[in-house]
This record gives sequence, C-alpha cells and structure tokens, in this order.
Amino acid sequence: MGRVAEPRQPAAPVSDRQIARRVRILRAASELAARDGLAGVQMQDVAKEARVALGTLYRYFPSKPYLFTAVLEWHIETILDGHAEESVADGTADRATEAADTLVELMVKLLDSPLLASAAALSAFSEYSAMIPTRFDILDSCLGRTLLRVLGVREAGEQDRSVVRLLIYSWWGLFVAMLTEEITAPQAESDLRLAARLILAPYENS
Repeated sequence: MGRVAEPRQPAAPVSDRQIARRVRILRAASELAARDGLAGVQMQDVAKEARVALGTLYRYFPSKPYLFTAVLEWHIETILDGHAEESVADGTADRATEAADTLVELMVKLLDSPLLASAAALSAFSEYSAMIPTRFDILDSCLGRTLLRVLGVREAGEQDRSVVRLLIYSWWGLFVAMLTEEITAPQAESDLRLAARLILAPYENS
C-alpha cells in the first residue's frame, strides 16, 4: 500500500499579482458556495470561475476545507476592515457592549448568505480538517486583533488572550447554533451579549 502524502504547505502570495489572484479565488469560491452550498462546489469549478489553473488553486489551497476556512477568514477581515482604531476603551467606554456589538454585527453580516456561512462552518468541522496543513493562534486572526483593540489591550498577557479566546469561541458556538436552527437570531444575540458581559467582568473596573 502506498504511503499517504504529508499535507503540503500552501504557497503564500507575495506580489500584487499573486495577492489579486488569491482574492479572485476566494471571491469565486464564495459566489459558488453561496449559490450551490459546500457539497455543490468542486475545486475545478472554483479554478474555472477564478480563471486560474487547477494546479494554481491547489498551490494556494491544498484542500477544499482549507479553501473555505480561508474564505471564512477573508469575509471576517472584509467585514471588520476599517473597524475604528479609536474603539480602544478609554476608561469610560463599555467594553462588553462594544465587544458584543462587534460580534453581533459580524454574525449578522456572515448570515446574509446562509449557504456560504454553512459552507465555511462545515469546512471548519470537516472530518477532513486534518488535511489543513497549517493552523494559527486565533489571537493572530483579524477578529482576535479587533477584540484586543476593543478591550484597550496593547500588550496582551495570558489573561487577555484567554478572555479573547473565550469571546471568540462563544461567538462561534452561537453562530453555528443559529446555522443549525437550534436557536433564533434574537436568542443568539441575547446569549452573546450575556456571554460578553460575564467574560469581560474583570475589565469593568480596570
């Protein structure tokens, strides 16, 4: 029996042309998933829609779960792009409300396209997730950095990092619960605001 190949590291775009090509792939995957759902999207269809060779697609995104995990992060970055740097707490701001507002807005905008949101969520939980060759600390994601700014944290300590992880994981769990219709949108928002208030209690008097 042949040996299973080790997961290959994806190529990192460096030139403007390569970055534009990567964005074109992410946009194509998004449009196809929004129309057909995850099961209806084939990698060759993404390559055709993005006007790239199939080999090029796999060089940037070694598997379909990896591709749609990247799609999710790209959409999060797009939604949060330009999030006010001045949202850093000034001592009078309500950090729990600001954090909850950010997460609720993100949830609502991602759910503007339910099929795409489901595709991203399914990829994150896919049984093939072991094929994803690289993982990163969620604190280094756009969402992690945004929440640290909301909390007014410039140099994150271990408690800061734990708090932001708890916020993100709470948001993700409620996001998935909404996708699977276990809870309604108003319930998800109410639960998320409560979670933010409880998790961020240590910051209220800081």
